[in-house]
Amino acid sequence: MGERFPDGACMVFGGSGGIGQGVALEFGKAGSDVAVCYRSKQDVAERTAAAIRATGARASTHQLDVRDRAAVEAAVAAAAAEHGRIHSMVWGAGPLVGQTPLAEWSDEAFRNAMEIEAFGFFTATRALIPHMRAHGGGSFVHLGSAGHDWFPKLDGLSVVPKAANEALIKGIAKEEGEHNIRANSVLVGVIDAGMFHELSEQGVFGEEWIAETHKLLCLRRWGQPEDIGAAAVFFASNQANYVTGQTISVSGGFGV
Repeated sequence: MGERFPDGACMVFGGSGGIGQGVALEFGKAGSDVAVCYRSKQDVAERTAAAIRATGARASTHQLDVRDRAAVEAAVAAAAAEHGRIHSMVWGAGPLVGQTPLAEWSDEAFRNAMEIEAFGFFTATRALIPHMRAHGGGSFVHLGSAGHDWFPKLDGLSVVPKAANEALIKGIAKEEGEHNIRANSVLVGVIDAGMFHELSEQGVFGEEWIAETHKLLCLRRWGQPEDIGAAAVFFASNQANYVTGQTISVSGGFGV
């Protein structure tokens, strides 16, 4: 493991989500320990951790609500104690959001999205930056939205909070580089997992939506969780040791 990653673990927030599971597993396959964070899906988190252990890597699970600063700080401390060091953090936590016009957002829906995705991310970085400084550096990887480059109609409750985090990523890269802390973002397209499945089952994404969305893709197929995982692993690894403040869109060419 030593040459690809620093010693320690990657901490994956949202590790029980459809995409988060795949990202966490890719880190295990790449040789990194993984701290899988979840809010309510303990069975999924434990199953993901077991799959990571099957690769030969170590894995731990940590239950928390990212809106609770004390819970986030306790999870970071527990993961650091378990693995000795957190070398990277992947942020994939977020609520299930429907496709709602901006003019129809409720205060509650917008506040919830911002509290989980933007405030939650900020809280996690506040807990991890001192740890990374004390251990010679680290890497933040944000799972953003391909809608950051080409705004997808009705998906604003997902795109807008993530856009705030894109600015935070730039700020971390600018201000923490002197401590060997890097920060980058993977812009996520339509992935055949998680929220896409749930909203499809609810009838939000029908045949017409699929046909119209495919027209926006250079590659006329959906991505897989491991596609996002591969990009996150690269950003967190020593192969990207001189890469910071950057984004890569893993979206099949969405909006090109």
